[in-house]
Amino acid sequence: MKIVLQRVKEATVTNDSIKYSIGQGYCLLVGLGQNSTEADIDVLAKKIVNARLFGDDNGKMNLSLLDIKGQILSISQFTLFADVRKGNRPGFTKSMPPEQAEQYFDKFNETLRSYGVEVFTGEFGTDMLVDIANDGPVTIIYESQDGKVI
Repeated sequence: MKIVLQRVKEATVTNDSIKYSIGQGYCLLVGLGQNSTEADIDVLAKKIVNARLFGDDNGKMNLSLLDIKGQILSISQFTLFADVRKGNRPGFTKSMPPEQAEQYFDKFNETLRSYGVEVFTGEFGTDMLVDIANDGPVTIIYESQDGKVI
């Protein structure tokens, strides 16, 4: 499982039928690979909600999303598992099949919500416009395999 976290001032996702916006918090680009597990979901959700990436009164990154009562915009991003070793067109055989990935993506977002975080998502499997006002900029890549952060 791979997640690109961006600390944001605000973020919006739009497709033909929905539009969700958040204020201060995280925009997560969530990639599920063929070998992603529920243990990966649990370890990364906990790591993300507790990550100290927001400034305290002294400007040091000492506050978590929970501390600031921030929001999450979570976007499924199968392209994080693109294989670009051959040719010019990426391959996506390392990505989890869509039916299974949607279930895991939903479980990941429910796990985030279980920490008391407000989570919005795009619509799985559709083309979306994601507008991100990256704050900092702060961008961190989280990766887990077999329930361990790597």
